[in-house]
Amino acid sequence: MLNILSVLTDLLSLGTGRRIQYVISKGGSEALLQALISAARTEPPDHSILLPLLRLLARVGQRDRKFGLKVQKAEATDVILSLTRQNLGHHLNLTPCLWVLRVCASNVTAGTTLGINGAMELLFKVITPYSKRHIRTVRAAIEALAALLKSKSNSRRAVNRGYLGGLLRLYQDWHQNDVSNNYIYIRRGLLLCLKHITNIQLGRETFLGSRGMEILFTSVQDCLSCKNLDPIVTTVTQILRKCYPKEPLPVVSVRSSYSFPLPGNVKTEPLCVGFEDDYESDGEEEVEKDLDKGDVESKEEDYDLETDVNKLRSRPVLDRPEEELGQYEAMCLELFHNFQELESESEEDKSLEDRTENLPSTPSHFIPSDNSVKHPNYRWRNQSVTEAGPDPGEKNFKVPLQTWTKKEKCRRDIIDEERDGIETVQNTGSCEKENPAKSHVFTLRPLPKEDAWYKKIFNPECEASTDPSSGERLETSDIVTNLLEEHQENIPFHNPHFYVARAKCIKSIPAYKDLAFPDFWGHQPPPCGKPVLERQYGVQRDKILDDVRRLIQPCDVIGRTVYDLDEPSHSSPGTPGCLTFFSKFESGNLRKAIQVREFEYDLIMNADVNSNQHHQWFYFEVRDMKLAVPYRFNIINCEKFNSQFNYGMQLVMYSVKEALLGRPHWLRAGHDICYYKNHYRCSAAAGGGMRGKYYYTLTFSIKFPHKDDVCYLAYHYPYTYSTMMAHLDSQEQNRNPKKVYWRKQTLCQTLGGNPCPLLTITAMPESKKSDDLEQFYNRPYIFLMARVHPGESNASWVMKGTLEFLVSSDPIADLLRKCFIFKIVPMLNPDGVINGNHRCSLSGDDLNRQWLKPNSQLHPTIYHTKGLLYYLRSIGRAPLVFCDYHGHSQKKNVFLYGCSIKETLWQAGCTVDTAVITEDVGYRTLPKILDKVAPAFVMNSCSFLVEKSRESTARVVVWQEMGVLRSYTMESTYCGCSHGLYKGLQLGTQELEEMGSKFCLALLILHLKSLPCSKKVMDQAALLLDLDEEITDRAQSLKTRFANERDGNDRSK
Repeated sequence: MLNILSVLTDLLSLGTGRRIQYVISKGGSEALLQALISAARTEPPDHSILLPLLRLLARVGQRDRKFGLKVQKAEATDVILSLTRQNLGHHLNLTPCLWVLRVCASNVTAGTTLGINGAMELLFKVITPYSKRHIRTVRAAIEALAALLKSKSNSRRAVNRGYLGGLLRLYQDWHQNDVSNNYIYIRRGLLLCLKHITNIQLGRETFLGSRGMEILFTSVQDCLSCKNLDPIVTTVTQILRKCYPKEPLPVVSVRSSYSFPLPGNVKTEPLCVGFEDDYESDGEEEVEKDLDKGDVESKEEDYDLETDVNKLRSRPVLDRPEEELGQYEAMCLELFHNFQELESESEEDKSLEDRTENLPSTPSHFIPSDNSVKHPNYRWRNQSVTEAGPDPGEKNFKVPLQTWTKKEKCRRDIIDEERDGIETVQNTGSCEKENPAKSHVFTLRPLPKEDAWYKKIFNPECEASTDPSSGERLETSDIVTNLLEEHQENIPFHNPHFYVARAKCIKSIPAYKDLAFPDFWGHQPPPCGKPVLERQYGVQRDKILDDVRRLIQPCDVIGRTVYDLDEPSHSSPGTPGCLTFFSKFESGNLRKAIQVREFEYDLIMNADVNSNQHHQWFYFEVRDMKLAVPYRFNIINCEKFNSQFNYGMQLVMYSVKEALLGRPHWLRAGHDICYYKNHYRCSAAAGGGMRGKYYYTLTFSIKFPHKDDVCYLAYHYPYTYSTMMAHLDSQEQNRNPKKVYWRKQTLCQTLGGNPCPLLTITAMPESKKSDDLEQFYNRPYIFLMARVHPGESNASWVMKGTLEFLVSSDPIADLLRKCFIFKIVPMLNPDGVINGNHRCSLSGDDLNRQWLKPNSQLHPTIYHTKGLLYYLRSIGRAPLVFCDYHGHSQKKNVFLYGCSIKETLWQAGCTVDTAVITEDVGYRTLPKILDKVAPAFVMNSCSFLVEKSRESTARVVVWQEMGVLRSYTMESTYCGCSHGLYKGLQLGTQELEEMGSKFCLALLILHLKSLPCSKKVMDQAALLLDLDEEITDRAQSLKTRFANERDGNDRSK
C-alpha cells in the first residue's frame, strides 16, 4: 500500500493536471476515499499511510468537481472529521486533514453536513487564540473555514454562536502584529470568512453591530500605500460596500417628477422587477483587477436566440385595415410630381423664397387620419419582398394620366397650405396662435456675472444692461442683441435666430421658459480628438472608501439640498460657498442636487416621464464655481450594471466663457471617473411596492476652466429637438433647389403635440424627358430614422452628418441622390428628447419595443412610420435599405445589427438544412463596405442574430413584415474606438457626423454592387470613387502622422 501511494504521489506531482484528470476519470477519487476509510479503522491508526493518503486526496479533490458528492456517497464525512479531532494536538498530522476538509467543503451540501457535525467548532479551536506558531496549520484551518462559510446555514450558525465577533478580533490581531506583511494570506483568509458570512442579512446586521465597518475601514487605511496588499484592500472594499446600510434614494418617489395624462383608460409602464434583499451575488462585485484589464464587451446570450424556423420565416399579416394605407400616398408625392410645370412653379417658388428669406421654414402639416385621401388604385401585395427597390413587375412604373392630374392637384393644395402657414408665422407667430394659453417668452439663461469679464467681451456702455443681478431677463434685452451681433457665422447649419424661433414652438411638460446657452449659441468640434481616459489604478476603491467615510466620520458632511425639481422651496440656491444648479430647459435632466461636502455633490437624475426607471441621460447647468478646485459629482441613481465610464469614457462640458471667447466647444471632461454599485435601494414606499432594486454611482471630478463661469455638463453631446428643427431650416435654405429635391412634411403629431418631421430627399430629374422622369420615379428607396431613444444623442449627430452630406454639392452626394429616394425620420421621439427622457416616450413605453403592434394614440410616430413602410411595400417599393440610428452604452466602435436566419440557427447550435433554408447573404454587403470606408466602423462588432427579446424592434419587424433584406440598427458608441484609425480615441461630433456621411458613400457603393446601373452612372461613379479614395488615403496618412507625433511627444515627456 505504501509503495502504491509513493508511486501515485510521484506521478501526480509531476507534469500538468492531465494526469490527475485521468486518475479521476478512472475512479481514482472513489478508490482513495475507500482506502482512507479502511486505513482510519485500523487500530492504532497508521500515520505512515494516512498522511500520504490525505495529501493525495487533497490534490485530487481540488480537480474533481464532484468530490464533495463522492465523499458523501462513500460516507467519509465522519471519518475525515474524526481524523481531524484525533490530531488536534499533532499539527503535522492535522494539516493534511484540514486540506481534505477544505476540499470537501467546496461542495455546499457536503459543507453543510460538516457544519452540522461540528466542523466549525474544531476549526475555531485551531485558529484561536492569535498565535504565530504552526502558521501552516492555521492557514489551512482558515481556508477550510472560509470554504465552510459559503453555505448559508453555516454562516447563520457561525453568527448565532458569536464567531463573527471572534473573527473580527482575530483579524485585528493579525493586522496589528503583521508589521512586515509576511502573513497576507492569513489576513485575506479571515476577510474571506467575513465576506461569506456577510452574504446573509443576519451576518450584515451583526457585522454592523460589532463595529465591523469602523474596524475594517480603519485597518485598510494602512494598506492603501502598498500595492502588495491589494488583495486585502479589494476584499475589505467589497465587504464594506456590501454591508453599508441600505437606504432609499432621498426623493419622495422614484417615479418621474413629470407626469403626462394618457388618452383613454391606458395603463402606464409596469414597475421594475426587484431582487431579493437577502443575498447579493459575488458576481456583481466589480473587482478592481478585473476592471483594470480593460473593456470586456458583453456577448449575445444564446438562450435568447429565436430558434423557431417558422417564426423566423413567417411574414405576419397587416396590423391594421388595408384601406388605411392609402392615406400615406400623400407622403410619397415625389412619385406623382409633374415636372412639366417646373418652369411656372419656379417663379412661384422664387416669390415664396423672397417672402420667407429671414424666417424658419414651415413644414406642410399633413397629419394622417382616417379621413385622409385614399389611393384610388390601392391594393395590398402579398408577395414576399426580399430585395428593395421596384418589384420586377414594376420596373416601368407609370402613374395613369388621370391619377397624375389628381395627385398634382393634391400637391398644389399642400403648397397652398405651406404658403398659408408661413404667412401665419410672419404675421402673428403660429406657435402662440395655436394655443394662447401656453404662449410664453423664452429667455436666455443668465451669463457669467464677473464685471471685469463683461468689460472684456462687451462694450462698456452695455454693462448696466448685462448685470444679471437685476433679475430681469427679457428676450429683447441688450445682452441677447449683443450676443447675436458678436456671433460668428462659422458654425455650419446653425443659426441662433432659427433656434429661438423653433424653441418657441415646442410643447413640453414643464413649459420651459429658458434656453440653454450651448443650444442657442451652437457647438464647433474641437480641433483634435481626445484619447480614451486612462484609468487610474485604485480609483474605484478610493471612491468607495470615501463614501464609507461619510458613514463612520460624518463630521464634515453638510447634507444641504441646493436644487430640487420636486420641491423648489426646499432648495437653497445661491448659498455662499456652494454651486448653483439648473436643468429646466429643453432636454435637461437633473432632479436633485445635494451638497455633501464643500466641493462634493450628490446628484439624482429624473426618471423618464410616466416611469420609475431609465436613469442614464443627464444635462444640467452649474455656476458659481471656484477656479482650479476639483469638484466631485456623484450621480447616485444610475441603473445599468456596468458602463463605458469604467473603460475610458468621459462626460462632456461646455463653458459659456470659453464660447464667448471664440471656443464654442462641447469637450470631453472629468477625471477620477468610475462607476460602481452603491448602497441605495428602491424602498417599498417610494417604488409602490417594488423592493430590492439596485442603484449605481457614476462619480467624476472636474476642474472648471474659469471662476464664476456658467458651465453645462451632459452624458453625451446634446442634440435637442429645436436644434434638429433649426438644422433642417438651415439645410432647406442652403440647398440648391435646381439639384436637390427636398420635401419636408409632418409625419404626425406626437403624444405631446409636437410635429414629427418626415423628409424626402433625392435629385431633381435631369430634364423633363420621359426617360429622365421614369428614372426619377423608379429610383429605389432608402429609409433612415434616428433618435427613437432620446438619450442616444450620438444617433442625431450621425443623422446630421447624413443629412448634410445628402444636400451638399459634393459630386458623390449628387450621384447618390440620382440613385435613390431617401425617406428620413430624423427624430422618432421628439417628446422624449424635449422632456429629458433617456429611453421612453411620454407614455412611459420604449418605442423601439412597440413595432409589432403600435398603438395609434400612444405611439403615433411608430404607428405612422410603420404605416408608411407598409404603403411602400404595397406599391412594390419596399426600401433597399432600412437603417435605424442608435447609440450603445456598453460597447466601443460603430457597428450594425442585422437579421439572418442561418446565422441565428448556427449560433444557437441548431442543425441547418441548407437545401430547405435558403438565404440571400446580401445583408452582409453593406457592413463590409462600411468596414472599408468608415474609420469608426468595425465589422467584427456586427451581429446578425435575431433574439426573442428583439422581436418587436424596428430592425426585426421591418425585416420580417416588410421583407427588407438589409434591415439594420446602426449602433454608435458613446465612448470611442478599439480598432482602426480612431483606436484609443473618444468619438466627437466630427467623427459621428463623418460616420453619417460615410454611410451615404457606402450606400452608393452598394448600389453599384447590387443593382443594374447605366454606363454613364458607372463611369461617373468610378471617377468619383477613385478621387474620394485618394482624398481619404491622404487624410488617413495625415492623421496617422499626427498620432505618431503625439505619441512621440508623450514619450518625450
